[in-house]
Amino acid sequence: MEQSPLYIRVHPNDNVAIVVNDGGLPEGAVFADGLVLRERVPQGHKVALADLAEGDEVLRYNVVIGYALKALPKGSWINEHVIRMPSPPGLDGLPIATVRAPEMPPLEGFTFEGYRNPDGTAGTRNILAITTTVQCVADVVQHAVTRIKSELLPRYPNVDDVVSLGHTYGCGVAIDAPDAMVPIRTVRNISLNPNFGGEVMMVSLGCEKLQPERLMPPGTIPIAAANDVADVGETGDINGDVVVLQDEAHIGFQSMIESIMKMAGHHLERLNNRRRETCPASDLVIGVQCGGSDAFSGLTANPAVGFATDLLVRAGATVMFSEVTEVRDGVDQLTSRAANPEVAQAIIREMQWYDDYLKRGGADRSANTTPGNKKGGLSNIVEKAMGSIIKSGNSAISGVLSPGEKVKQKGLIYAATPASDFICGTLQVAAGINLHVFTTGRGTPYSLAEVPVIKVATRSDLARRWHDLMDVDAGTIATGKASIEDVGWELFRLMLEIASGRKKTCAETLKLHNALVLFNPAPVT
Repeated sequence: MEQSPLYIRVHPNDNVAIVVNDGGLPEGAVFADGLVLRERVPQGHKVALADLAEGDEVLRYNVVIGYALKALPKGSWINEHVIRMPSPPGLDGLPIATVRAPEMPPLEGFTFEGYRNPDGTAGTRNILAITTTVQCVADVVQHAVTRIKSELLPRYPNVDDVVSLGHTYGCGVAIDAPDAMVPIRTVRNISLNPNFGGEVMMVSLGCEKLQPERLMPPGTIPIAAANDVADVGETGDINGDVVVLQDEAHIGFQSMIESIMKMAGHHLERLNNRRRETCPASDLVIGVQCGGSDAFSGLTANPAVGFATDLLVRAGATVMFSEVTEVRDGVDQLTSRAANPEVAQAIIREMQWYDDYLKRGGADRSANTTPGNKKGGLSNIVEKAMGSIIKSGNSAISGVLSPGEKVKQKGLIYAATPASDFICGTLQVAAGINLHVFTTGRGTPYSLAEVPVIKVATRSDLARRWHDLMDVDAGTIATGKASIEDVGWELFRLMLEIASGRKKTCAETLKLHNALVLFNPAPVT
């Protein structure tokens, strides 16, 4: 049955709306209220609900997303070519902690089956991770991981996986530059992710600038990992296990692999002794992110994630949202929701740092929006930002993290990161997430080996076509088959199931994952 022409208007003050119909609508299509399209409008793109004169504001979400570059009669297709983007909001005179979060009673009685760690955190998976200090050792470690999986892992049925924490950092860099702290603490904190059970083992080349004792100074490695003393290579003052490939004890490639495998055996033994136990939902640390966004992201998937975010915060959990350029145009919404003035000032600090970073690179926030975003109906970063922020729900923002920092508190956290899917995901892993929620409208196979990634489709058409890649279909919200609340609860319950290991995500089943990508704002020498 063919669907009647349908559009969605977010706010009564909006003078544009989004075309819902799969494939878009042709010129002459008539909506129930009598609106007639003056030209073909693709799905997800905007149609003018009133006549717009040159220079008039274009409103979506009751926010000015642009100004008409020419007269645009009612029924016109509104896209990036016919509107001018507004100037970025300033960082002075912002509302500071002025919005009181709505009263939301605690959500009690929800649990998951997780792995309790010595530091009190909980993992959703039981993974052996092998840290690398420099990119030079990445292929050697990956070779060892392949052998560990085939030869050792079958002996340890309670261990879910073995992963190499490879990256492109560690040498040829300005290791003492102020911003070098970002990639260094990122690698360090990834190694301490809750899903790794406090077991830290490292592989070093030996001559790199990022020496093991600099990456993991004494006291940064949990006691469980310090029980084994490295038998290959010099460890200096470090507390932990290290294999140094350049050590004279290594005679040939196989010697290196055998050393890594021997060290892995000790860690696998300990990890295999761990068992899932009932943990409160407050032990969840969820990262929320969007990629391959379209105009439906802010209508379906992201609002549903925002509803689930509020449920998680009510349950005492930690939820972090990120992507500086995708919240920058709504900075006033963030500072006003800050739990206190200190949190608001921290948000402003991160925005200013990133403004300066982009300026040094000769870029601005408009560089964020991709060709796919625009094809999906997002005209510019202002419109994209309004839909992105909705993932954070309505709770007060209780804390702010700089790139690479580890979370140490509960509630809704703003973790400042670039908007790149890979870099944002990497930094959220470093911040300590044990589960990841990723929304997409255009579609992406993005996933992470370190934490389960739940993929939420913004459109039912995408969910149908990518049926084995998408975990949740939020497109039912656009067609009226489900409400934001319905999908939000569905997602919340799915998180508990996946965190407990009772279900796997599509990406886990297919064994899909992206490489870790570090954010390195420091110079390369």
